[in-house]
Amino acid sequence: MASRISRRSFLKLAGMASAGVAVAGGLGGAAIKAAMKETVRSGEVKEVATFCELCFWKCGMIAKVQDGKIVKLEGNKKHPLSNGKLCPRGNGATGLTYDPDRLKTPMIRTKNRGQEMFREATWDEALDYTAEKMTGIKEKYGPECLAFFNHGYGASQLKHLLQAYGTPNIAAPSYAQCRGPREVAFDLTYGEEIGSPERVDIKNTRMLVLLGSHLGENMHNTQVQEFADAIDNGAKIVVVDPRFSTAAGKADWYLPIKAGTDLALLLSWMNVIINEGLYDKEYVHSYAFGFEQLKAHVQAYTPERVWTITGIKPELIRATAREMGHQKPGVLIHPGRHVTWYGDDTQRVRAIAMLTALLGAWGRKGGYFYPGSVDVPKVKTKTYPTPNRSRADLMIKNYPLASHVLASGLCDATFPIPNSQCHIRGWFVYGTNLVHSLPNPEQTRRALSELEFVVVSDVLPMEITGWADVILPDATFLERHDDVHVASWREPFVSLRQPVIEPMYESRPPWWVAKELAKRLDLEEYFPWNNMEEYLGMRLENAGINFEQLKKDGVVTFPRQPMYLEEGVPPAFYTPSGKIELYSPRLAEQGQDPMPTFQHHGDPPEGYYRLLFGRAPVHTFGRTTNNPVLNRIMDENEIWVNRHVADKWGLKNGQKVILQNQDGVKSNQIKVKVTERIRNDCVYMVHGFGHKSRGLSNHKGADDSSLVTKYNTDPIMGGTGMNVNFVTFIA
Repeated sequence: MASRISRRSFLKLAGMASAGVAVAGGLGGAAIKAAMKETVRSGEVKEVATFCELCFWKCGMIAKVQDGKIVKLEGNKKHPLSNGKLCPRGNGATGLTYDPDRLKTPMIRTKNRGQEMFREATWDEALDYTAEKMTGIKEKYGPECLAFFNHGYGASQLKHLLQAYGTPNIAAPSYAQCRGPREVAFDLTYGEEIGSPERVDIKNTRMLVLLGSHLGENMHNTQVQEFADAIDNGAKIVVVDPRFSTAAGKADWYLPIKAGTDLALLLSWMNVIINEGLYDKEYVHSYAFGFEQLKAHVQAYTPERVWTITGIKPELIRATAREMGHQKPGVLIHPGRHVTWYGDDTQRVRAIAMLTALLGAWGRKGGYFYPGSVDVPKVKTKTYPTPNRSRADLMIKNYPLASHVLASGLCDATFPIPNSQCHIRGWFVYGTNLVHSLPNPEQTRRALSELEFVVVSDVLPMEITGWADVILPDATFLERHDDVHVASWREPFVSLRQPVIEPMYESRPPWWVAKELAKRLDLEEYFPWNNMEEYLGMRLENAGINFEQLKKDGVVTFPRQPMYLEEGVPPAFYTPSGKIELYSPRLAEQGQDPMPTFQHHGDPPEGYYRLLFGRAPVHTFGRTTNNPVLNRIMDENEIWVNRHVADKWGLKNGQKVILQNQDGVKSNQIKVKVTERIRNDCVYMVHGFGHKSRGLSNHKGADDSSLVTKYNTDPIMGGTGMNVNFVTFIA
């Protein structure tokens, strides 16, 4: 009983963090808090519904506004993803809107690119200059030679503009550098991607298996709430991680695996489940293709052999596998989100999908559900022009199984090609700090130096803005309309982002920038609406949704549809065989292993340790590490070092060190966190700190991105496995 009580309190950290944010009022600083106290004595409080942008989860929130100032943010109780609650980041979202470091006016570069020297400009001047350069690239080289990099929901209208302009080279780093391998892996196996929010039935699961997925630190709001529900309901928890994470503290079984060996463990679990007859025989017989090949394939991965690879004892491998067999089909092997680890990531996640099939958990309660959907048609406009150049023309390596353009591939295609005039000539960057989000930042900086034109739209002066020719100050998500969020979920829903306050300074929303550039690029016919409200009204009318009611509630939900096979969902697998493909003919056709095979990823050199990185509950990577509200709780990262390693190096808790990677690249100073909660062959830090941009206030901590000078490319879909770097200490 005591154990269960402690589990129920595992959100204490998040709750304390949220309380701290609420006390700060979402503004930060003594002067701002004093101003808040003054506003409380005057003016009526207005409540405005919208949805969050501090991460990709898009939780519904209610903003309380008094005398034109946001005084509080709360979760929208009507919204299926927030359920009336916000994570610490969402509670502190006004720290972004009221950040004194915000970009306040358009700027044009005056010195060499990368020197961060600009002059203020008017919007007309900045947009005219941008349109002139875009037109020049289009006329001289073709529209395909302009690449658009983006992150965040605000990019939708800019994507529309760039497609109308004629470039197909539109990419988000969140694909090749984060979630892409899992989407390809599940598509290869089931014929469907996982999607976002993921179709994981955490709250109903009987057994939850987390491999390097840090629920409780990676604050996907809905999933963390459901994790608490699962614990309350007595679900069995398995955590596989080189680090004893917050989630590991709630586990029935914690497996401190050697980094880079997860695939071997997954294959060994399948070995036990198949050989002991613990798989769902009826499900596999009815729906799966390639079982006999898989059975033969996993015979080599005995728990005894895999013990020598992973460091996990055979009895622990068998015990956890048997429990999965006993709890099937309500077992959830979580697919993770950031899964670009070692370069064989599609195969590792495919092993998760295959184990899920053996347990009969796809389309079953407590496993993966079939989400309901609703159709909200786009507003019809003129058809986009057909590109004249292919990826091959631009020397962008083709990965036929990748469903999106790769950001890293576009970066590679920026370098001049001998005897060719065809390579990327300009970058339009929205909301993504490419110097921190792409691996090997020195290569990114060299690519930026090769370009003829770079335009960046962002809220803050991130490192990427220092490389821009033109900077366009973006309005924060609390100051603008964006497109509606149409979500597939247990209850499908449509949610609205609308301005809570007017845009501050000279910032402008991206839809306005897109429309203004369209005028200058002779693309107005692609924007047959005067403003975003008119566009949204047209789209919602087509779907029969009451716009005025949506403004009031922030979300409209639709009836729950059947989610499980037991509820009558017809089993349909959109693979070539029409079945769950344990053996993949598509991979075989591509010259890849049709079933996952474990490969070693090397050990650290003597005196070096594998560098791992992740998130903290109060930050979303580099997007929030300058936030003055959230930084009241956490304003720098630390390097987790095993106690025995610290003793060997004479390192003390709180001591500052410099990290140096295998290529001689050094970090900023970072505090040491001496702990027994991590293996002695790796170290760990939170990603997103160590900013060097002169325009940002917070330069504390170390930038792990600068140490990621190596990566392994996934041969199946092109993702960049970045957990292949090693570091040592310089006191």
